[in-house]
Amino acid sequence: MRRESLAFLATTLGRRERLRRRATAGAILTLFALATWPVVAHHAGQGGTHLVAELDHLGAVCLTALHLLLAPVHRGFQVLLLAGLGYALWDRFRAWRRTRLSLGPLACRRAEPGDPFWEAAVAGGLDPSRLRVVEGLPVPAFTAGLLRPQVYIGRDLAEELTGSELAAVLAHEGAHVARRDPLRLSGLRLLACTLFWIPALRRLADDVADEIEIAADDRAAPGRPLALATAILTLSRRRSPPPMPSASPGFHHRNLLERRIRRLVGDDAAVESHVTRRSLAGTAAAVSLAWVSAFVVVHPLPADGTPGHRPHCDHPARSPLAHLFCLPGEHRSPHCPHESGPLAVVYRLT
Repeated sequence: MRRESLAFLATTLGRRERLRRRATAGAILTLFALATWPVVAHHAGQGGTHLVAELDHLGAVCLTALHLLLAPVHRGFQVLLLAGLGYALWDRFRAWRRTRLSLGPLACRRAEPGDPFWEAAVAGGLDPSRLRVVEGLPVPAFTAGLLRPQVYIGRDLAEELTGSELAAVLAHEGAHVARRDPLRLSGLRLLACTLFWIPALRRLADDVADEIEIAADDRAAPGRPLALATAILTLSRRRSPPPMPSASPGFHHRNLLERRIRRLVGDDAAVESHVTRRSLAGTAAAVSLAWVSAFVVVHPLPADGTPGHRPHCDHPARSPLAHLFCLPGEHRSPHCPHESGPLAVVYRLT
């Protein structure tokens, strides 16, 4: 009965975690679309202009004034997108270079047939040719390499762990190799840095990084869940390790310790997201502003002889801010007071 209860719990937890991972991936894709579509969509064509060309007002709000006010905001989002892409590429180059510089001075050797690392790699399903044994490695183990990932493990782990625990650690890292997790993490951080003005996106990327570690545990656990759990507990007693290169999954995530251990012993574990209410509020504000500015900029400025020209407002003020609201009875003038204003001239020239 106990075994059946554990199996039922594991099945339920597995289904729930898969749904959560899909929801996280869906949220990332949705945020990416919501953030980029209004910034670049109308440049692909002006097919939607006719839908708003005949619309001069939304209630009392003058769309021409709103156009002139929000056009700089829309161009600002375009600048942010280009700047974010440049920053993301520089960040990924810096991470790649930092990884190269970190791994360069390490005294690495290959695992050899007959030594405990070779046997543990074979037992854990890891190709021994992908394994590098390092003297004095400050972290227990990690996986690095975008196109051909390799596992780096401290030589002292052979003395600190039993053979089954060492095999469990290498099975965990072998899961990162098989799934090309360094490449996936690098792609996630490239996306998060490109859209750095979407706060929730970076936090969702951190959630995915946590799930990558959990998924590696799931692939390493069959047949050895307690060995993996005891290895995690043993290695967690080490002093806090230095930060690893951001594209390198490592076996040292202290913030996941309780969740990993509980799952491996068949217990339910609370899942905490990195997403906060503050990041959601900032994301909603940024995405809303991007969409509103894009919609308003699609609206054409009225001018004589153009299909979008209609009798407009009888306002003496030429400031867009002063002309933002039109009172009843002011929609009579054949010319919008903004069409010859300085901001309108600047907008047309740009």
